[in-house]
Amino acid sequence: MKFKKRPVVVEAFQWMKDEVPSWWRDAKGIQIEVETGCAIIPTLEGDHRAQPGDWIIQGVKGELYPCKPDIFEVTYEHLE
Repeated sequence: MKFKKRPVVVEAFQWMKDEVPSWWRDAKGIQIEVETGCAIIPTLEGDHRAQPGDWIIQGVKGELYPCKPDIFEVTYEHLE
């Protein structure tokens, strides 16, 4: 059987460690590694590491997860 993913609108931003949306600032459990500058994000699948330049996505249930720029580019389109 084949399936097509339903179109879903998500919030996202490219993390550059300067301006971040309120939903990122208000998120619980995110840790920034001082040595690497990476963010450790608790996701539904466990902790994931985001590097500056990665996209941070807020899913339909408010969950957060990182996405590499090349994957984000082919998966999402800008609506605004």
